[in-house]
Amino acid sequence: MTQIKILVAEDDKHIRMGIVDTLESEGYHAVEAQDGEQAMKLFADQTFDMVLLDIMMPEKNGYDVCRDIRAKDQKIPIILLTAKSEEIDKVVGLKLGADDYITKPFGVHEFLARIAALFRRTGQSGNYSEDTEKTVFSFGPYQVNAKTFKLAGQGRDLDLSRRELAIICLFHDHPGEVLSRDTILNAVWGIDYLGTTRTLDQHIAQLRKKIEPDPSCPRLITTVHGVGYRYEAGQI
Repeated sequence: MTQIKILVAEDDKHIRMGIVDTLESEGYHAVEAQDGEQAMKLFADQTFDMVLLDIMMPEKNGYDVCRDIRAKDQKIPIILLTAKSEEIDKVVGLKLGADDYITKPFGVHEFLARIAALFRRTGQSGNYSEDTEKTVFSFGPYQVNAKTFKLAGQGRDLDLSRRELAIICLFHDHPGEVLSRDTILNAVWGIDYLGTTRTLDQHIAQLRKKIEPDPSCPRLITTVHGVGYRYEAGQI
């Protein structure tokens, strides 16, 4: 699975590290730039799927970087990060070609939701789902739409996170097979992931709350103790 690659240009080291950690915890690959000049050099040398730009940066501010990127690429999604709340600052950014803006400080859930929403609007749904044969497919009694990150059925209409969608896609491709925790981590988090299997277990627990009638007694995604998990396609 190829990760979605996001350029993060933010001069505040602590904010930048927090953004990078948040993105990578959701399966994105984040590349850091500490100022506008470095951001443009990275953009010229690498291919990105999205750009996050702080407006107030040294060397070259976010407005200038946004304008220069738009001169080279009309389609790449751009989100401006700003501590300013004045409407004129947002209007300037949008006129220069930004697709959206997020005002600091912002919550993690809003931040990730805005990124996912922009990918949906620009026709990008996440690389794992792009590799599956069908955009809409059945998962147990549910219908999953990999373009909109939606799961529907059994009286439910729920949003899926990028991780949850990737896990569902993986299980969908391997019905009835026991997938080890390492196999799932490598497929969904990437082979370079250095975290623990507890992260996976927590994501499975959250996913079960959405899809299992009784999460304490799962029937769709079952645990194979000492090994990993299995998707029971015919259950529920």
